[in-house]
Amino acid sequence: MPLIHNKEKIPLEAGRTLFDYADDLSLRVPTSCGRTGECHECIVEVKRGTEALNELTDPEEFLRGNYRLACQATVQDITAEIEFAVLRRQPRILTQGIKREDIEPQPVVYREGDDVIYLSPDGPKKIDSYRGRILGLAADIGTTTVVMNLVNLETAQTIYTASFENPQRFGGSDIMNRISYESGKYRGELLAVMLSSINFEIGEMVKALKIRRRQIYELVVVGNATMREIFFGVDVQPIGQKPYKSPIETEFLDGKRQNTALNARASNLGVRIHPEANVYGGPLIGSHVGSDITADLLAIGMEKQEEPVILVDVGTNTEVIVGNKDRLLAASCPAGPAFEGGEVTYGMPGYDGAVEKFRFNGAGEPEIEVIGDIEPSGICGSGLIDLLAELRRTERMTELGQLPAGENKFEFHEGNGLSVSRADISALAQAKAANFCGQSIVLRQYGLPLHDYEALYLAGGFANYIDEANARKIGFIADMPSEKIRKAGNASLEGATIMLLSGPKRREMEDFVQQIEHVELETTPDFFDLFVEGCQFKPMAEPATAE
Repeated sequence: MPLIHNKEKIPLEAGRTLFDYADDLSLRVPTSCGRTGECHECIVEVKRGTEALNELTDPEEFLRGNYRLACQATVQDITAEIEFAVLRRQPRILTQGIKREDIEPQPVVYREGDDVIYLSPDGPKKIDSYRGRILGLAADIGTTTVVMNLVNLETAQTIYTASFENPQRFGGSDIMNRISYESGKYRGELLAVMLSSINFEIGEMVKALKIRRRQIYELVVVGNATMREIFFGVDVQPIGQKPYKSPIETEFLDGKRQNTALNARASNLGVRIHPEANVYGGPLIGSHVGSDITADLLAIGMEKQEEPVILVDVGTNTEVIVGNKDRLLAASCPAGPAFEGGEVTYGMPGYDGAVEKFRFNGAGEPEIEVIGDIEPSGICGSGLIDLLAELRRTERMTELGQLPAGENKFEFHEGNGLSVSRADISALAQAKAANFCGQSIVLRQYGLPLHDYEALYLAGGFANYIDEANARKIGFIADMPSEKIRKAGNASLEGATIMLLSGPKRREMEDFVQQIEHVELETTPDFFDLFVEGCQFKPMAEPATAE
């Protein structure tokens, strides 16, 4: 029987490792230990045939579920079928998005004569002699995807953009599972694989551009509270239990810190750039609302925004921000991974082979568009929103998500047998309900009718590709007119890049986020009623004015 990867098949041979097969398939699997199992970098997901492999080895004890180290997983039963996927699939990189043109570059690392100077919180400090370039990195560490910009700090130009699948998936597909994993006996493994992946990607960058790692003098990192704190080695267990706050936020609230931003040396963190480089973690907003949303707000110019707007950053955790520069409310919705490839039978992130658009044509037949224009192997979030909206429009599914009597699934691509089941629809309904609750509660608390808002910004890679009309029809986003909906692209990465380029803007946002009011959704008295309503596939009602 064969080993399968993306429909390529190779005959099985006893004693060969999955890494051997990755070599055969020319797959990029990171490793730095010579395939001994020591570096824990070569994690793969075994989608089928785990029973045909050897038992977990000692170096693999930290792994959960169907994840293995490619160098340790050895074929034993050649009569089975084995299918695996690497965790470094390349997400589609957003090439368009919001771009601020009013930022005057004032990086905190700059050239002064023949010296490279870092303007630290304690004052200017020479960190190197000038070596021809002064570069910096901006990184948005998402629960599902990591995206990085390499920036020339002397010209303010982005010269390289890279993205990869977050390799921490073996610790769980959502934040609470990652916190649980990180709080257990294998604390540090999530950080280790993230550092490994970032260092690997930096290596790819410097090779492609023929530059040196030591010419990178700063890294700016943004992410939700859990992702940021894991990266900086901060204990995340408190984020998973009431009052759901990072130790850094608690120190700030206790008056022990001036803000919630972080600074560390690259050599202390293990980031393979200039050892004296500064690593800056953007400031948190509150509880699960992290520095990625601070970066969003910077990207859309919220610190100057006079008219009220709505920002929805869609992801495994969806964040909702409502208001203007003078008053802002924020909330985090635990949407889960259903719209990002998890909990749905044929769900997948936005990689090649994912159905990204779906419609029924005039004859009632399915029509699809696939990322990469290849045979479909699954469906991503934008495709799922289209599919649900089209099933409703053609009355193939009720508002409650029910398929016709006797039907357990709807097949959206007959040739490849791709379908969405009742269980899939239920998972999507609950994920959508979390988004619904967050927007409904925060909008109600802010107290304005929808027509008073200047714009609804949709941020995040997934949000950039959704059909906003379909998203409104099923209640995924507030029922705003299409002309007021603005797709911000990867606003978090744009904001992180601005932080990299402007020390003054960085400091301004450290102060600005301190005024934001955090809304605790779970303490809202009618939260459960709103959640039930949000599970229905219908437009979101106009928010009531808060009493």
